Amino acid sequence: MPPKVDMDKCTGCGTCADVCPNEVFEVDDKSQVVRPDDCSSCEQCVSECPEEAITLED
Repeated sequence: MPPKVDMDKCTGCGTCADVCPNEVFEVDDKSQVVRPDDCSSCEQCVSECPEEAITLED
């Protein structure tokens, strides 16, 4: 299940990219999922996002 970023909530802080062990994210103004197939569904990005902007898609 790849992560989904709610762009309305995302502030581009980069926490998701920092905690992701598989480098799924890139951050510019906002976080973007650039390698969804590399996601291992560990949910670190979900639990660490201060804005609660990330969910895992079904």
